[in-house]
Amino acid sequence: MKVGIIGAGAIAAKMAETLAGMKDAEGYAIASRSLDSARAFADRWGFPRAYGSYEEMLEDPDVDLVYVATPHSHHRDHALMCLHHGKPVLCEKAFTANAVQAEEVLGYARERGVFITEAIWTRYMPLSHRLNELLAEGVIGRPTMLTANLGYPLSHKERMYNPALAGGALLDLGVYALNFALMAFGTDIERVDSACVKTKTGVDAQESFTLTYRDGRMAVLSSTMMAKTDRQGIISGEEGHLIVENINNPQRITVVDSEYRVKSVYDCPKQITGYEYEVQACAEALQRGWLEAPDMPHSETLRVMRLMDDLRAHWGVRFPFE
Repeated sequence: MKVGIIGAGAIAAKMAETLAGMKDAEGYAIASRSLDSARAFADRWGFPRAYGSYEEMLEDPDVDLVYVATPHSHHRDHALMCLHHGKPVLCEKAFTANAVQAEEVLGYARERGVFITEAIWTRYMPLSHRLNELLAEGVIGRPTMLTANLGYPLSHKERMYNPALAGGALLDLGVYALNFALMAFGTDIERVDSACVKTKTGVDAQESFTLTYRDGRMAVLSSTMMAKTDRQGIISGEEGHLIVENINNPQRITVVDSEYRVKSVYDCPKQITGYEYEVQACAEALQRGWLEAPDMPHSETLRVMRLMDDLRAHWGVRFPFE
């Protein structure tokens, strides 16, 4: 499978590193607004093709899948452009800037009959699947409380503080905490409560939000672009708790019993970067003729976008193009 990338920034480089280590996918083409930038990227990562416009790359018949690696604010336009050219899409999270855009993109994908999925890498990882298996096995009894956080000091980066780029901690970091909760506890949410601290530019700098489920379970989540947090996810039940190290790229699950003794430990399989699993999911979907990936169905992408829209509305965080 030959992969083309739109955008030549840091996250595109991570995907290029991933593809370089894979056997069933290869980095084939890079498209940037600057041909010089594209050529430099191609030279660095050994891509055969470099394009100075996105449209030009999308006209290349040898591109099998396009990875959209531009800021959130541009995902809608770039995904639609790919779909218009009949190119399957792996679109970086957050899928779009808001749910209206997501609905438009997914609707057009259905209309065109073209595959698209969100590159929320944690959804595809083996250790994420193992976590759900452990919960189903009842290793901690009935789980009732979940906490998760993710934070890095990123407020100096323009894409984080600029409203025109759909900046803020939620779409970049909080989306992982939210997905972690939805993967573990499901979607039967009764109420959402939250608080937010804003930057001078009006986007969210850090936040906490609590999901209360109809059966009484609670997920207490937080994200920040002002500090480096422990990134842990902890799920507690009647007979112990599970500790997930790094909800952004789960590295270890520790099962602790009711006497606070370590019962078992599950380590992350050796990985290239962790991005390989979402690429593999795309390859399988294309081989099988699927229009979405089972690990991150379109309904879940829309659910996450709507929840984040509701949170931003509560905080009064609005992007200039909305």
